[in-house]
Amino acid sequence: MNNKVNNAKALYMEGIRDGNAKDVVEKYTGARYTQHSTGVRDGKEGFLEFFEPFIKRNPIRDMDIVRSFADGQYVFVHAYQSLNNGEAEWITMDFFDTDNSDKIIEHWDVIAEFKGKNPSGRTQVDGATDITDLEHTEKNKTVVRSMIEDLLMRGGNIDNAGHYIHPDYIQHNPDAGDGLNTFIELLTAEDRPLWYNDIVLLIGCGNFVSVLSRAMWEEQEYAQVDLFRLENGLIVEHWDAAEPVPVKEDLANSGKF
Repeated sequence: MNNKVNNAKALYMEGIRDGNAKDVVEKYTGARYTQHSTGVRDGKEGFLEFFEPFIKRNPIRDMDIVRSFADGQYVFVHAYQSLNNGEAEWITMDFFDTDNSDKIIEHWDVIAEFKGKNPSGRTQVDGATDITDLEHTEKNKTVVRSMIEDLLMRGGNIDNAGHYIHPDYIQHNPDAGDGLNTFIELLTAEDRPLWYNDIVLLIGCGNFVSVLSRAMWEEQEYAQVDLFRLENGLIVEHWDAAEPVPVKEDLANSGKF
């Protein structure tokens, strides 16, 4: 396992799940720790200021790292959290930047409520997990970037959807069903609320590509994370999470991006 991935996972499992926040922030973060998580200040002090009370408020913490991978200096983690025997359930999709010693120096996340099964009977975390096709990492990253720019941003051409999306597209969004046709229907709706503005981070490992984007849902800016699985140059599976961007006056750090 990649050491960068191990360090990122340890923040969750040793630090938050096991309640050792002070130990892990000293052990696994670097000379700086720039924070983009809503409500968490920069630095090791900010991490402790947020998570030590969090651990006390939530004595029962069940967490699972469902998917994780590294791409150069960056790490992606897809996690499920159940607090206090299901009192609250969350999906977290995180990006970490690391230094030359594999220590974490920057963190972005998007957190969404776990909503159970979608219209196709899938959840926000189930589905494929095996990383394959490492030799196609860069090609798959190019496919995903082109798809977002061509289909999800204003001025795109939805007629090209079949160039990127497999007909039997598997969907884990809690409100949408499977299939390319369903995907097209969402994007061609007259009152389509969601538009992507730009890509902030895009990293991949073999058949998986994850993306952090700025998006607009009607008049509200959102941080949007998408995770895609590809086969033979087409996107075959998708997970996502979205979180509203706080107004500047409510920021505890430099913001979601």
